[in-house]
Amino acid sequence: MSLSSLITRARASYARHRRYRQMVDEINGLDERDLADLRTSRADMLYQIRQQIYG
Repeated sequence: MSLSSLITRARASYARHRRYRQMVDEINGLDERDLADLRTSRADMLYQIRQQIYG
């Protein structure tokens, strides 16, 4: 594996992690009323986000 390939993979991994953290922060910022309006739980949303980003 070349150095440029390794750097590209590291950048992609970091970008994926940063996107995940941003979404987690947004979900954690929701209050219980917002979650009730969305008819979902925080745990379900976090699970779906993880599945969407990391597969």
